[in-house]
Amino acid sequence: MPVDDLWYLKERGPDGSRLPSRKHGRGKRWRVRWTDDQGEGRERLFERKVDAERFDANVRADVSRGQYIDDRAGRVTVATLAEQWRASQLHIDSTAIRVEHAVRLHIVPGLGQLQVGQVRRSKVQAWVRDRSFVLAPTTLRVVYGYLNAMFASAVRDRLIASSPCVDIRLPGIDRGKRVIPTPAQVHRLAGLMPDRLSAAVYVAAGCGLRLGEVLGLEVEDIDFERAELSVRQQLKSHKGRSPYLGQPKTKTSVRTVELPDVVAAALRKHLETLGDPVEVDDDTDPRRPTRRLAALVFRGADGKPVIASTFSRTWTPVRAKVGLPMRWGFHGLRHYYATLLIHAGASVKTVQLALGHSTPTVTLNEYVHEWPDALDRTRSLVDGALGSGETAATSAGSRA
Repeated sequence: MPVDDLWYLKERGPDGSRLPSRKHGRGKRWRVRWTDDQGEGRERLFERKVDAERFDANVRADVSRGQYIDDRAGRVTVATLAEQWRASQLHIDSTAIRVEHAVRLHIVPGLGQLQVGQVRRSKVQAWVRDRSFVLAPTTLRVVYGYLNAMFASAVRDRLIASSPCVDIRLPGIDRGKRVIPTPAQVHRLAGLMPDRLSAAVYVAAGCGLRLGEVLGLEVEDIDFERAELSVRQQLKSHKGRSPYLGQPKTKTSVRTVELPDVVAAALRKHLETLGDPVEVDDDTDPRRPTRRLAALVFRGADGKPVIASTFSRTWTPVRAKVGLPMRWGFHGLRHYYATLLIHAGASVKTVQLALGHSTPTVTLNEYVHEWPDALDRTRSLVDGALGSGETAATSAGSRA
């Protein structure tokens, strides 16, 4: 439909001249009407005809190409978008708690009141700078990742044409020098832990399990004959709920790892005094939660499942006695395991599978500096391929 002139009637006078309408000289003169992608009639007014014609051409092209964006959709606030996005995610419960925390404390206070369509790249960059004063770089990257995903979802839902999360500069991460314990320190950590938890040190240091995976380990997951250990669940706990078995961190966290002799020996000794199975909620299949008896390998002094906070209270003084840094947690034993593999010549893919990382990129980002001879090997490869023959410069010189 052509652009409408609201100041004049379509009919003409007897002399052929244009007849003014009742709106003549009042308000915006030019009107564009169109049917949006939902079949709803829409209109917009303009001061200038050239602007109206340009808009008319663009909106019709967008509708025909399936690229139409309703400008009213972008009026939803970031806070509303955040809640809609959270509700649509398939996060495991522990991740859902972290996301809710990040949205409530960091995203909504700074951006929540803005309409989605009003958020520009500069606003996101300013928000990142503000959060950099209160969040560690690694944490800020995680929170920004949630924001980025929210706006990507808004683009897919055609609330906005493009995301403002483009070319955002994030604070660099100074990983510093990772503290790796000596074998003697690992043995001392195990020796100082209570007998009921001593073998947990060897499981982490010798098999690379996360704390939740260690605490969720059941007797049936240990295959002494095949020298294998299966990781299929983790013990979780959060405020307002008793400890329960849940899915591992990622799909690739479900894995089978080799069981070294030193770890097997520690577990055999540990299992000699293991009590009866304990009752625990099992949410490994969220669709069919149940309560069952579980022969958990590691338990608290009361014989019940060990929650992470309780474990940490036991771990902290032990770590201090061994002389490891204050911020060095149980997860450091997983790093110890990774560096053992790397220094023994394991490939990135091997380390990724052993640790249960989602991609080799995650492994590289975490441990790239642990491959100290990588450049030496690269240099050796080139020298081996080209060093034995004459160089191009030498060859050219001989031809001259």
